[in-house]
Amino acid sequence: MTKRQHCPHCDRPQRTCLCDVTVLRDCAYRLIILQDPKEAKHALSSAPLLAKSIRGSQLLVGEIFSPEEILGDHWQRDSVLIFPGDNSVSAADIQHRAIKNLILLDGTWRKVARIMHLNPWLNTLTHFTIAANNNSQYRIRRSPRADGLSTIEAGVCALNELHAPQDFSNVLLAFNKMIDMQIAAMGPETFDKNYIKR
Repeated sequence: MTKRQHCPHCDRPQRTCLCDVTVLRDCAYRLIILQDPKEAKHALSSAPLLAKSIRGSQLLVGEIFSPEEILGDHWQRDSVLIFPGDNSVSAADIQHRAIKNLILLDGTWRKVARIMHLNPWLNTLTHFTIAANNNSQYRIRRSPRADGLSTIEAGVCALNELHAPQDFSNVLLAFNKMIDMQIAAMGPETFDKNYIKR
C-alpha cells in the first residue's frame, strides 16, 4: 500500500496542502500550545495551523507538563493562560505587565479539563478570557459550549485583543480552507446530516 505523500511545509497530505493560504506572523509573546495526545492524532485539529502561523510558537503534545522546563524559573510571573477563569485580567493589564508567554490548551473540553487536572500549576496562572462576542466558524466539529472556540480561533482572538489595532485574522485563512475542503470531501448532504442536524 502506497503511503500518502505529505507536504514538507504544512505536514498535511499533498492533496489537502494549505501552504497557499498559510501566513507567518510575528507576535509580542511566546505562544505555547499544550495539546492532548488524542487530539494530536485528529486530522482536523486546528492547533498545528496556529503553531505554523505564529513565529516562535511551540506545540507540545502530552498529558503532564513541567512549567520550569517549558517556561523557565519565573513561569508564574511571566505567563498567562488563555482560558475562562475567575482570576481573569484584561488585555490592558497583560500589556502593562512583563508577560512573556501565552498558553493555550488544545483538545475537547473534556480533554482540556483533564490537562488542567493533571497540571494543577495551570490553575495558579493568571487567566485571560476572550471577549464573549466571538462565534466559532468550526463547522465540522461542534463544541458543547455556546462560547466554545477552536484553538486557532481562540489564539487569533487573543492576539487581536493583545495587539490592537493589529489584526491577525488572516491566520484563519488556512483554517477556513481546511473546513471547506472537508465539507467538499464529505458532500453537502452528508455534512448537513452529520453536523448540522445532529
